[in-house]
Amino acid sequence: MDFERVARLGLLGTAFATLVAGAVFYFNGMPVFSDRAFALGTGIVLAALVITVIRSLAKGEVGLDLVALASMAGCLFIGEYLAGNVVALMLTGGEVLEEYARARARHEMTALLSRAPRSAQRYEEGGLREVGIEVIRPGDLILVRPGETVPVDGLVAGEGRAIVDEAALTGESIPVTKDPGAAVMSGSVNQGGAFDLTATETAERSTYSGIVRMVETAQASKAPLSRLADRYALGFLFVTLALSAAAYVLGGETRALAVLVVATPCPLILAVPVAIVSGMSRAAKRGVLVKNGGALEAMAQVRVLCLDKTGTLTSGDPELVAIETAPGRDADAMLALAGAVAQGSSHVVSAAVAAAARQRHVYLPVPRDVDEHAGAGITGHVDGLTLVLGEKDFVLDGKPLPDWAEGAAGSRDEGGLLVFLSVNGEPAAMLRFEDPKRPDAAASLAAARAAGVERIVMITGDRPSVAARVAEGLPIDRIVAGVTPQGKVEAVAEESAHGTAMMVGDGVNDAPALAAAQVGVALGARGATASSEAADVVVLVDSLVRIPEGLRIAQRAFGLARQSVLVGLGLSFAGMAAALFGYLTPLAGALLQEAIDVAVILNALRALRGENSA
Repeated sequence: MDFERVARLGLLGTAFATLVAGAVFYFNGMPVFSDRAFALGTGIVLAALVITVIRSLAKGEVGLDLVALASMAGCLFIGEYLAGNVVALMLTGGEVLEEYARARARHEMTALLSRAPRSAQRYEEGGLREVGIEVIRPGDLILVRPGETVPVDGLVAGEGRAIVDEAALTGESIPVTKDPGAAVMSGSVNQGGAFDLTATETAERSTYSGIVRMVETAQASKAPLSRLADRYALGFLFVTLALSAAAYVLGGETRALAVLVVATPCPLILAVPVAIVSGMSRAAKRGVLVKNGGALEAMAQVRVLCLDKTGTLTSGDPELVAIETAPGRDADAMLALAGAVAQGSSHVVSAAVAAAARQRHVYLPVPRDVDEHAGAGITGHVDGLTLVLGEKDFVLDGKPLPDWAEGAAGSRDEGGLLVFLSVNGEPAAMLRFEDPKRPDAAASLAAARAAGVERIVMITGDRPSVAARVAEGLPIDRIVAGVTPQGKVEAVAEESAHGTAMMVGDGVNDAPALAAAQVGVALGARGATASSEAADVVVLVDSLVRIPEGLRIAQRAFGLARQSVLVGLGLSFAGMAAALFGYLTPLAGALLQEAIDVAVILNALRALRGENSA
């Protein structure tokens, strides 16, 4: 328990104890001691508040604590000791209630931090050894036991399957089965039997560590609406003092004090932070991690949705749709050779070739002497054969395109990806892949429209013909194709003229555009990738559905914040007006204001629940 929380609880206990003691003295015929008890409780809380106000003023911050200070000092000055003690109790009780509300709202994010693994079982010579996760390196083999949190990103090793619970990361409550070779995110919980994991990242660069950093940033953030509330505090303070002065003229010091008391403290500084943290927590529960309150507020105002194509509107996992082979070559045999040599590369195309071979249940021999040529292809040996797999120019090495491949090669203009294979220097096969459109793309974009998005734009570096094919059937207003990463930045800046713009992407080349947008969203991002570091929001689930869901959560959170502020301030001003004309005593004003504070906090906490929740 931190010192500030202990101090708040101590002040609340003091205010309550002196109030009870004063009541006991009063009902036992000792009014002098009763007043002294009430005055003591007021004075102790007032002294602590004076220190807080001085610190705030030293930072150049003017808040509504000044109203509370003035009201308690006024109670002591004119002898309204009971009212002063009640104000002290309500002030300290409100602070503790607000802290409780924030803690409840932070629950989902704090749960992520509390589950962070500290050690792992690593295979070493002679068996297993427990080591700190900070020493794990890519390639290390780790045992994940039942119930343990996966310490680093990795791949399921061996022949067994893994059953993991990703609910804390993605919001999906159903455990996921991972086949051999499948990727597993750090932070997942092993819900099945023990399995081996080959680390693919260090702990620092893994998904979970990236999430922890984002959560810590989010918890320390302050939204523009909250900062605006701080600025409003000065105006509210002026109005309160003006009304108090008017009350003094109309009815004397007791009436002036009643106006001060009913304005202490204010929903303006209670509802906004609670609603912000509640909204961020609700989003985190659904696998949408918002890094700061400012990003959540901007999400509530999004009118333009910009999306990358590959990996965002499409799945990002190329699928084999056709195989063309040289005369006399068997398609399955060629796919087996291509898949075998592709096992030696981690490139997305190589992974797609190997996956296509496995899906057709062909046997994949172990490749030897694999050599990868970045951006071009790979070479290697399989069963004594020399294989070259990759782009046309790399594989054919200056030779003309064979007659058997010419017709199918034209399909590239329709959006296909062509991969060539040569065996012992002779062109042997051509594999055509397509990156399929996400099945949830149309429904997700329609839901974004329903959530208030007025304009949807696709921004891609791919060819216009490919972009147009992907956009078919989708509610897209504009296509910007064939652009560089800098071109994406310029397109986002141009679209920002139509309203608050959100850019959604998943790759390294999207990072500059994500940083340039008012709201940058990394879709399905992992750990310390460039896109997740540059983004304001990280969607841990590789699904577009969470985009409109996140928009609705943000809109609801800030709608409730504004509602609480407006209603709370309205009630406060109504109470001050009643006190101005003598209809409220200082004690009644204190009780009324506390009821208002509790109401706005409970209303702001509704952001934790869904739209249809009561």
